[in-house]
Amino acid sequence: MAQEQLTLPSTTQPKNTWQPPPPSVYKLNFDAAIFAELQCSGFGAIIRNSDGEVMAAMSVKGPSINSSEEAKALACRKAIEFSMEVGFSELLIEGDNATVMKAVSSSSGNHSLLGHIYADIQCYLRGLQSVLISSIKKGGIR
Repeated sequence: MAQEQLTLPSTTQPKNTWQPPPPSVYKLNFDAAIFAELQCSGFGAIIRNSDGEVMAAMSVKGPSINSSEEAKALACRKAIEFSMEVGFSELLIEGDNATVMKAVSSSSGNHSLLGHIYADIQCYLRGLQSVLISSIKKGGIR
């Protein structure tokens, strides 16, 4: 079976209403929260089909994290890992941190402190049949 991977540049979409993925593609939305007082974080993800039906969802406790970018990058990695575990290989991945989504969609190496996380994500993406990447405004998960 031929592997096809399509990565589009990150785009910010202006609408706040849910937009379906193309037919036969599943939309993966993810988010993260930092709970400084509890010294932990939380990651969540939801996978929906083109009719908006929830196909799978997850939430997990994460480590103590100091930055929003790190939290979102770890959440993205966990969400993609989860989607692969439950058998989804054609994804439209949406996140609300433009920096993270730009790094995820970039084909060049990332030499920041979070570069190893982005390298993991890129490795996971190569295992998918097709990938679309989209950055959305905070609070606009669609």
